[in-house]
Amino acid sequence: MAHDLRLKTKRYVPYGDNDKGRILRCGDISNGSSITIHNVFLVYGLKDNVLSISQLCDKGHKVKFEPNFCFISESK
Repeated sequence: MAHDLRLKTKRYVPYGDNDKGRILRCGDISNGSSITIHNVFLVYGLKDNVLSISQLCDKGHKVKFEPNFCFISESK
C-alpha cells in the first residue's frame, strides 16, 4: 500500500543498461501492519516493481527468502 507520494520534478534514476527513467513521485510504502519502507520512487515506464535488497539491509531491515516468497522485517 503506497501512501504520502510526493511529486518529484526533473529527477532521474539510472538503469543497469545506462538508460534512465524519470522519477514521477517519491513516498513511503507499507504492508498495512508493521513495516514501512521510506523514499520509494515511482518511475515512469517501469512495468515491474524493483526492490534493492542491499538498500533494505543498509536501512536496518532483515530479508529472508523462501521458495515462494520473502520476508522483510525490521532489525531490533
